[in-house]
Amino acid sequence: MQTGATNEKELLAALRQMYEERLPFNRVLGLGVRRLTPETIAVEFDMKTELIGNYVQETLHGGVISASLDATGGLLASASIVPKLIGKSVETVTDRFARLGTIDLRIDYLRPGRGQRFTATGSILRSGRKVAVTRMELANENDLLIAVGTGTCIVG
Repeated sequence: MQTGATNEKELLAALRQMYEERLPFNRVLGLGVRRLTPETIAVEFDMKTELIGNYVQETLHGGVISASLDATGGLLASASIVPKLIGKSVETVTDRFARLGTIDLRIDYLRPGRGQRFTATGSILRSGRKVAVTRMELANENDLLIAVGTGTCIVG
């Protein structure tokens, strides 16, 4: 987390940096943030051999699908509390983000994860004082929907 982040733009930039550069598993998946607001998100990653779950069909592993949607929902839940953190001390901001975590996750697998590039999008269903609820979707480069999910994260 960068220091002195006191406005929405700086806080969102710090979240993006943390998500893309500081979380080792996100780097393994190759997740890159393309859009991030307190209400919506878009994350992309490319197919690579390490992510294949079915080597015959060369499709994404179900765990990769779940993990990418979980990470997308978690980042979005973090972004949803940014407006409440504007002007707070760096210690307060860091503490709030450090306490965030998934408490419930549901993934519906709609079809095999075929493709070369995948985009996970999400929106906030509700962001309260204690929990945030997110809705996520994963599609391939042809906009073919692969999986959908809902996640609940502790934010307070």
